[in-house]
Amino acid sequence: MKIVSYNVNGIKARIDRLVEYLTEQQPDIVCLQELKSSDDTLPVAAIEAAGYGAVWHGQKGFNGVAILARGQQPVERQRGLAGDPEDAHSRYIEVEVGDLIVGGLYLPNGNPQPGPKFDYKLRWMDRLYDRAAQLLAEERPAVLAGDFNVIPNDDDTFSVRAMAEDALMQPESRERYRMLLAHGWTDALRTRFPKGGVWTFWDYQAGAWQRDAGFRIDHLLLSPQAADRFTGAGVDKDYRGREKASDHAPTWVTLR
Repeated sequence: MKIVSYNVNGIKARIDRLVEYLTEQQPDIVCLQELKSSDDTLPVAAIEAAGYGAVWHGQKGFNGVAILARGQQPVERQRGLAGDPEDAHSRYIEVEVGDLIVGGLYLPNGNPQPGPKFDYKLRWMDRLYDRAAQLLAEERPAVLAGDFNVIPNDDDTFSVRAMAEDALMQPESRERYRMLLAHGWTDALRTRFPKGGVWTFWDYQAGAWQRDAGFRIDHLLLSPQAADRFTGAGVDKDYRGREKASDHAPTWVTLR
């Protein structure tokens, strides 16, 4: 079973690339982020024509998450995170596909920091931790997949110096990410590539793709029951180099 996290950076602008990826790779489950589209304008027909059922949580102009399943309809469990009734951002969707629980997330960027956007990021991460703890308590195979907007380690970026002041690499962001791992979640890509040096994002600016000046912010975390079924992880990097591609590459884990 191949489970993918893919920040498409605008699904309507990127629908041809997404369908191309679904057709060529035929992943079993795909968590999409940054749809930048309201529910009533999403290209649902194109996704269904590619053979996928989907649960959507869109938002006009920014944010937005979805989970696709090949050949079946995911069963929605939850949308949004508890703990802040005034938070209207579409950043979390949770489904069941067979015996697997999948939470798809688009974590706040947090820039500029310090400031209210960074404070929101940290509060959101605390709420995610609470939900992740509830999922662990179910003692079922579960995956938390998405754009976490956190660079966990120094070897997860092309340049520590360039990213030192960014919200993605602040001690508070990293601490909250590591709390998830300490509580029992397994970072699939880190497990496969323990020495780092694997990127999932390359900015459109300053020739980042051409220079391979990227970093790792797209993660797939496995509950202990899912980690027992772990067989591999990777990044489908070539898709970042295609015409009109997202600035993220599809990032994946395989489970028995």
